[in-house]
Amino acid sequence: MLRAGVLTVSDRSSKGLRADASGPDLARLLESHGVMVAWTAVCPDDEIEIRKVLVTWSDDNRADLILTTGGTGLSPRDVTPEAAMSVIDRVIPGMAEAMRAASMKKTPHAMLSRAIAGVRGRTLIINLPGSPKGAKENLEAVMPALEHAIAKIQGDPSECA
Repeated sequence: MLRAGVLTVSDRSSKGLRADASGPDLARLLESHGVMVAWTAVCPDDEIEIRKVLVTWSDDNRADLILTTGGTGLSPRDVTPEAAMSVIDRVIPGMAEAMRAASMKKTPHAMLSRAIAGVRGRTLIINLPGSPKGAKENLEAVMPALEHAIAKIQGDPSECA
């Protein structure tokens, strides 16, 4: 069973000023696909805090998958992609492209997303939008490839064809 962490990045939610809706929604969606959500957290839009969680869950906890939700837009405090880029070893551009392509069918604002996906060690890290609807839609866009991607990241030698 895959083990995942869901990190909500939100100044307001981290201060208790707004309930975290995206994190629990993503956890339920993962669990409905047989993924165990072993870690959840909420942190402010702070690059150092985000990095700390990503590194801990990847290196110490050995998560298979980490989803972040929030901080992928154009606001000055939106630093989730920068935090993720600073800790990943390899970028997976196709996943972010697939998420944006799926979202563009619903809103032209999807082109403003700066979300990335990448690999740290044996962990797949994916940035998702902060809105519950956008986060779920983006995760659903890449869900069919998650198990295969994680298997390959973790050294599965079988043929892909």
